[in-house]
Amino acid sequence: MGEFDLIARYFTRPVRPDGAAVLGVGDDCALLAPAPGMQLAISSDMLVEGRHFFADVDPEALGHKALAVNLSDLAACGARPLAFTLALSLPRVDEPWLAGFSRGMWKLADAHGCELVGGDTTQGPLNICITVFGEVPPRQALLRSGARPGDDLYVSGTLGDARLALEALLGHITLPADVLARARQRLERPTPRVALGLQLRGVASSAMDLSDGLVGDVSHILKASGVGAVIDVDVTTNLIAASAYLSSGRGHFDAELMRRCVLSGGDDYELAFTAPPAQRGAVAAAAAASGTAVTRIGSVVAEPGLRLVDGQGQPVENRYASFDHFG
Repeated sequence: MGEFDLIARYFTRPVRPDGAAVLGVGDDCALLAPAPGMQLAISSDMLVEGRHFFADVDPEALGHKALAVNLSDLAACGARPLAFTLALSLPRVDEPWLAGFSRGMWKLADAHGCELVGGDTTQGPLNICITVFGEVPPRQALLRSGARPGDDLYVSGTLGDARLALEALLGHITLPADVLARARQRLERPTPRVALGLQLRGVASSAMDLSDGLVGDVSHILKASGVGAVIDVDVTTNLIAASAYLSSGRGHFDAELMRRCVLSGGDDYELAFTAPPAQRGAVAAAAAASGTAVTRIGSVVAEPGLRLVDGQGQPVENRYASFDHFG
């Protein structure tokens, strides 16, 4: 199968009549037409075999995740997905793999009304790069730079389960099959919080998606905003879904492992965001409207830096570093 046959069979569909694409796959450029007066939000993410995923990962799950991590960036900006491009490097043409990969990608794309409009394919080590395009009204984009002293600090969903799955898959810990299956679902099929991001426009003062770990990613918000924050470690540790197993007596309870997974685990693709206390009702309404749980985990303070405390307000040593490709 040649390159253009591959593209035609697995990555070409007619453009959606109600979508933003005027011209999709097949020409040198795609043409997008955002709604009048809207701004484009654009983000790219790359997934590399051996760095971001295991060689034996289910290709359908990989197709889902490759798009999900990009949609998560649009969610953090409060942008509605429009379209995406796919640059794909393949060691060889493997049709069953391509069928699974494209199926997982199309399912998530259809769920968010986001269409593939172009890209590139080449032969080489397995490497997936997606660029997403979204739209957001002027001056309504959620940014990292809007947090202010006194704001509440929130996260969506649960944290740490993806890292727990990774620890098990690397052989560092042992989990029962049912617990590993649930945690692995979070690692390989994350849920981009697009609906929550849209609901938080005009409510949140800042936002960012959690890809590299809570401590490191929240620190990016603090740096961009010129503020600090205090996080309640006991509240965040309760957000790991597997905590029920780890603390029930069925599994060995390891408080430090739980903290490490939650605070520096990465691959959660939840949203961290801030909002003034006066917006607590609006935050609750946004969570309900989007069907997404949110938890208040701390507060923004004027003094720069991130401080961790326990449930009694006592300091906890911050020894939790997030993922860094070059660190």
